Amino acid sequence: MKDMREFISKGEKLGLVKRISAEVNPYLELSHIAKLNEEESGPALLFENVKGYETPVITSVCTTTERLAFIMDQPRESSLFDLYDSWAKRGDNLVPPNWVDSAPCKENILLGDDIDLTRFPVPHYYPQDGGPFYGTAHFIVTKDPDSGWVNLGTYRSQLFEKDKIGTMFIKGKHADIMLKKYQARGEKMQVASICGCDPLLFILGASRVSAFVSEYDVAGALRGQPVDVIKGETVDLPVPATAECVVEGFVDPEVFYEEGPFGEYTGYYSGVGTDPRNFIQVTGITHRNNPIHWGTTVGRAVTDTHMTMALSYGATLWQQLNAMKIPGLKSCYCPPEGSGRFLAIISMKQMYPGHVNQVLTAAISTEMGAYGLKTVIVVDEDIDPWDIPRVMYALSFRFQPNRSQVIQRGRSTPLDPSLPISAREITGRLLMDATIPYEWKEKPIPIELDTEVVERVKARWSELGL
Repeated sequence: MKDMREFISKGEKLGLVKRISAEVNPYLELSHIAKLNEEESGPALLFENVKGYETPVITSVCTTTERLAFIMDQPRESSLFDLYDSWAKRGDNLVPPNWVDSAPCKENILLGDDIDLTRFPVPHYYPQDGGPFYGTAHFIVTKDPDSGWVNLGTYRSQLFEKDKIGTMFIKGKHADIMLKKYQARGEKMQVASICGCDPLLFILGASRVSAFVSEYDVAGALRGQPVDVIKGETVDLPVPATAECVVEGFVDPEVFYEEGPFGEYTGYYSGVGTDPRNFIQVTGITHRNNPIHWGTTVGRAVTDTHMTMALSYGATLWQQLNAMKIPGLKSCYCPPEGSGRFLAIISMKQMYPGHVNQVLTAAISTEMGAYGLKTVIVVDEDIDPWDIPRVMYALSFRFQPNRSQVIQRGRSTPLDPSLPISAREITGRLLMDATIPYEWKEKPIPIELDTEVVERVKARWSELGL
């Protein structure tokens, strides 16, 4: 899949994308239609008639596992763990991007007085949002000034003025690490916001790929071919050749703009008002003819934001756990209801005393788990982590609090509403052992059906009227 247009054309034939021809208002109405549709696990929606604009908006691209499988070129009946496993198996064979000399994203080039972001149909999502947010399903390209490492990161971007959009480079995120290096040099950081592209790139922008690894290279690994990129018009950065819209500019680490609030994926606003944040001063815009704006409703679970994070966080956790070469790992699940990041459930075959504790502590030591992961549950191999009723069974009949751990200090996200707004840098961690301990000499005797009787009963099932 090369771009958003291929997703739409192929997805429409498969019933995964629906066109909305009726006029919709970009102020609240569009987002509310999308949110209600997502709550019903409806199709991706292409709004063709946005009031006051000539170009369309697509939402709900990643709301279902079926559409995530479609994006990853995997069987449509795949489970989330199937996608994790596919990602883990393919994601290490990095394929650098392919540079091209011309690209669809350069069909229109806007510089100087022609720069005007208000020409695009940017939705206003929720009533208390600080304004319309240009970047919800976009990602920002940045480059490390020392190593040249190129990073793709998803950070919200409020539309301020026709040539200014916001950033939320959370402390410790890769773009923030890079920005601090530019600040130490007394330099501005070049950036490019990418909206509308191969959906896999957005998913990767929202993932926890390790530092010094470019998401472009991981996308090449997952696609089995390099991503076509072209140099920005006003920035020295690689941008996807088939992007719908590229907003180029720079971030001055010493200059701020009042930003927010915004209705986040936690189901709560991230703050009580506006906060001073760095922003992107736009130096150029390039876009395709009739560009398609891509937005996500964010908000309370489950939306495509949560499904995207459940895939990207879960896949990178599984990949990073496997990279540790810990024996006995069977599967894992990062529920979309927890945005894929706050809760992880891992199934394993115990092979030695202390094995469970090794897995529990390993999970919060990964690149993914070190940031924001609050609860890890480990279950025995007979339980699928995504089978929540069976997980609850394990928590009821195998879990003992005194075999679990509470870690008082871990790195948090400022978006976690379970912490006071003024103190969201540090979180506790709960590591829950919901297994039958390996070292027990006498283990509980499980109740099992007689296999021969089961077969006889199944053979009579129709006779029994069942």
